[in-house]
Amino acid sequence: MLDGQNSPIRQWAWWLVLLAAAGTFALTMGVRQTMGLFLSSLNTSTGLGVGGISLAFAFGQLWWGLTQPFAGAIADKVGAARVLIVGVLLVAVGTFITPFMTSTWGLILAIGVLSAGGAGMAGPAVLMAATTRLMPADRRGLATGIVNAGGSFGQFLMAPVAGALMLGFGWANAMQILGAMVLLALPAAFVLQGNSVHSAPVGHTPVGTREAIRTALHNPSYLLLAAGFFVCGFHVAFLATHLPGVIASCGLPTQWGAWSLAMLGLFNIVGSLTMGWAVGRWRMKSLLSVVYAARALAVLVFLLAPKTGPVILLFAAVMGLTFLSTVPPTAGLVAKFFGTANMATLFGIVMLTHQIGGFLGAWLGGQVFQATGNYNWVWYIDIVLAVGAALIHLPIREARVAAVPTQ
Repeated sequence: MLDGQNSPIRQWAWWLVLLAAAGTFALTMGVRQTMGLFLSSLNTSTGLGVGGISLAFAFGQLWWGLTQPFAGAIADKVGAARVLIVGVLLVAVGTFITPFMTSTWGLILAIGVLSAGGAGMAGPAVLMAATTRLMPADRRGLATGIVNAGGSFGQFLMAPVAGALMLGFGWANAMQILGAMVLLALPAAFVLQGNSVHSAPVGHTPVGTREAIRTALHNPSYLLLAAGFFVCGFHVAFLATHLPGVIASCGLPTQWGAWSLAMLGLFNIVGSLTMGWAVGRWRMKSLLSVVYAARALAVLVFLLAPKTGPVILLFAAVMGLTFLSTVPPTAGLVAKFFGTANMATLFGIVMLTHQIGGFLGAWLGGQVFQATGNYNWVWYIDIVLAVGAALIHLPIREARVAAVPTQ
């Protein structure tokens, strides 16, 4: 196990850990976040309507979150490697069979259960916890920022790749190629090994999963953090699923939708790395408040601005800076509250609230567009939620949490 000493071998091992975690996140997140590009093609192929297809995407957001506490609990006990292998295989299978689905229930199975569930197993809860355990304490903030940036790089890379594959091979073949590409993440599982026993101090037995969950759910700061992450999920899922539709409704070509998703990913790399650096220098709750306030302001300006191609890309860039930059300080606060032994489980619960918000963002976007012909009301809701999230982080106490006695 890595012990934080500054030997060249151990520093090389740290970078291998970061490459494995960031690369896995790049592939799973990159594929998931490009699915919005296929919404129109799925609608044309199946005739199910934007609302019906959005339900499958929305269920995927929810299921991605639901799998993470359970995947985290399993990883805390048996190690991350086995969980990551199963997760990567499920993403590949779910993505590959999606073009064969012709009903809403079929799409829910492929996109919402298999692909999203696999991405949840090979997602932030397990990856962040594995990275945090294997890295020395003074490098954890930057490490989580780098892993998070990996997911953003995957989105930046996969969006134009998916667009080019759609033009060259058709949407169905493009989706299946993306599914096969996810398998490149399998070797990373053998690097990201370890469980809660490995992260416990010498001579100490880690707190049990039930006790850790009970302690967390009795802590107001943890609950406020989870509530804020709910808002993040709403915002991120709405953009990932419906930003290409927003752009199409402005009368712009499909390529602008692909490049807007790429801009989200590119600038989220900058935002994630910057946030990873900032976590060790400022209060994490304050950083989160700033991010949510910036989102509210950016959406308001976008609504008032003319909807041209350059404006769309500028908006996507600004949104990218805040897109998943909430993850390093959120993960950092969970580790600060409770330590790293049960982090995959406890961060997984926070990710669940994120994805409940994600379900609403993806589903409501489709419902509002189908009812009104535009997305304006979703933007209004997003502004209000972002302002609320900026405010509720202020009372959070950044201190280690004592265990709740068993009743």
